[in-house]
Amino acid sequence: MILRTTAIVLASALALPCRAADTPDPRDAFFANLGKLCGAVYEGASVAPDDGGAAFAGKKLVATVSACNASDIRIPFAVGEDTSRTWIVTRTPSGLTLQHDHRHADGTPDAQTMYGGAAASNGSAIAQAFHADAYTARLIPAAATNVWTLSVSPDGLKLSYALERDGKPRFRAELVQTRVPNR
Repeated sequence: MILRTTAIVLASALALPCRAADTPDPRDAFFANLGKLCGAVYEGASVAPDDGGAAFAGKKLVATVSACNASDIRIPFAVGEDTSRTWIVTRTPSGLTLQHDHRHADGTPDAQTMYGGAAASNGSAIAQAFHADAYTARLIPAAATNVWTLSVSPDGLKLSYALERDGKPRFRAELVQTRVPNR
């Protein structure tokens, strides 16, 4: 009886990794959910910091989920009249990355562009946190501890973007869908 019980316990323990491998990666689920929003437009404002001194304070913020394909989703992000920013969420063999593409009015890259990081494995289907990568740390040393979080409400009607630095909130934008996704 002890031998049989030991065999059952051992067989159960060996089966656990197989069940874990069947669990969908939340980064894949997030990418799929974001892709379903292709064509949607979100408008809103900076909600933090609330001191009025931030570069985005008082400006209308607009994010458009666009240029969606199997490997990346581009989200141009306008701050008032400034349309120089695009968030790029890319599917990689190890998960997801977020990059910030900054361009001048003539389309040439800004000196500080393509910074960002990789999503941690503990996100969800509606929110992912992207930790600054080595390129970002070299390009913008103060941003080495940055964590950017993108989240979408379960119904897809709200989008938020947040930045933490040194473990402290630095910026947060809350946006509401004003144009539905292409279907």
